[in-house]
Amino acid sequence: MTPVRVQDAAAVRIDEIYRYTRDRWGEAQADAYIAGLFEAFEGIAAGTVASRPVPAEFGVDGYVFRYKRHFVYWKTLGDGATGIVTVLHERMHRIDRFLEDREA
Repeated sequence: MTPVRVQDAAAVRIDEIYRYTRDRWGEAQADAYIAGLFEAFEGIAAGTVASRPVPAEFGVDGYVFRYKRHFVYWKTLGDGATGIVTVLHERMHRIDRFLEDREA
């Protein structure tokens, strides 16, 4: 299985997701949600998570899949590792946020 690397912008988003979930539903729920998210990341590397190519209007090579209320954007890095680019809530304007995170 290839390694998974959470890139800086994705790490910021994951922290935001954790804090929001913890503040709204409690620490146990936040821990469970983030643990499930990381299991999904491992599923990318193992080939057990179905992804689709990022839409052409984003102008990048990469993939996206849905994890509960979030979209996970990822790509294969030059060394073959799986790079988690960003994680965006379903209500976020995905093109704008994705482009912001891609440039970070």
